[in-house]
Amino acid sequence: MFHGYGLFGIIYIVVAVIPFWRICKRVGLSEWLGLLIIVPIVNIIFIYWLAFTDWPIQKSPS
Repeated sequence: MFHGYGLFGIIYIVVAVIPFWRICKRVGLSEWLGLLIIVPIVNIIFIYWLAFTDWPIQKSPS
């Protein structure tokens, strides 16, 4: 009856977690922060924080 939820979880990981994992890695943050996208409410806060915070890669001297 609930067999579709496992497949939905795998699809969600591929569609949401992996891109945020790579984004965090590219901007100089810990890639483990990409897992925050799984947690409801926290994922929205994380997206806003990521959008408006200074990234470590921007702070490096040029």
